[in-house]
Amino acid sequence: MGVRNLRRVFWWGLRALVVAVIVFVIVGGWGWVERSYIYPYDYRSYIETSAVHYRIDPYLVAAVIKHESKFQPRARSDGGALGLMQLMPQTAAWIARQLDEPFTEDYLYDPALNIRYGVWYLAELESEFGGNDILALAAYNAGRGNVRDWMERYHWNGQFDEIEAIPYPETRLYVRRVLEDREQYKRLYDE
Repeated sequence: MGVRNLRRVFWWGLRALVVAVIVFVIVGGWGWVERSYIYPYDYRSYIETSAVHYRIDPYLVAAVIKHESKFQPRARSDGGALGLMQLMPQTAAWIARQLDEPFTEDYLYDPALNIRYGVWYLAELESEFGGNDILALAAYNAGRGNVRDWMERYHWNGQFDEIEAIPYPETRLYVRRVLEDREQYKRLYDE
């Protein structure tokens, strides 16, 4: 290939790159990439309806779903948690009894029901732990009994704000990431 052909290929490549950048900016640029791939907000109407009903931050719910199931409604953990918000069937059955509703395990694969139950449970934990997001999320991940035990053992109160003090590394990372992602959801979707 001669120098002349190399120049032609270079200039056509450069033009294609400029056109690609212009198209990228027109379709929303990096924000579009973030909304589409990094911080999806699937099932938004279900999340927002339940969040309003149970008075909880919808961006917190979206961040929990992102970490629990990556918005996959048929997700199933090794431990047996099911659906978008990764509810244990026993917990979901208890929630159904609290709401005086019928329940079967298959219901957890229904996005609307799974989100409603998960949001109800998260709101219940928020209430139990005095509106402390860190403690509520730790309880969602590690269990309310563990969090109550830590509160007693380490003399934590409702103003607890030391994520690094959480004794389970997995729970510590979970709480930190969910709270960080809540801020990203708020930045991207707060209209």
